[in-house]
Amino acid sequence: MKNIITTVNGVSTVVHDDPWSMPGEDDSGNRDYQIVSLERLLVLAESGESLQKLYGVVLHPDDDPGVLQPWLDSLPLIALQFPRFSDGRAYSQAYLLRARHGFEGELRAVGDVLRDQLAAMRHCGFSSFAVREDKSAEEALKGLEVFDLIYARSVSTPQPLFRRR
Repeated sequence: MKNIITTVNGVSTVVHDDPWSMPGEDDSGNRDYQIVSLERLLVLAESGESLQKLYGVVLHPDDDPGVLQPWLDSLPLIALQFPRFSDGRAYSQAYLLRARHGFEGELRAVGDVLRDQLAAMRHCGFSSFAVREDKSAEEALKGLEVFDLIYARSVSTPQPLFRRR
């Protein structure tokens, strides 16, 4: 994938050599890092194939993140789809995966991902962002640096501001 920003230990950087490929992308490079649809993941799991470190999964806004509960310990990456800038259902999916289901792997925002969303996405639990192809990842990175203070509690800041004082 291209235009990837990742956050590790609170430090965000642009990744130029991301190994993951989404369904429909040219995956002739590394077949060990494939992001598959939920349907494909369920077929692989039924066939008994090991999912550890081989596959990531992409969830669309209508998919229930709770379906992944049996595999959350073995999935290295879950990508959540933003079909439009104005569609915020993936924010809720991210929060549920982190807060309710305890997912600790990489949580990636994909689709119509823009600079203005990145800070809110991080507070919901996203750890990487596939910025829209027609935008610069370096410019989008500034979106994580500008708006960092929030008042409410979040996945990244569990205590509200008045408790942090």
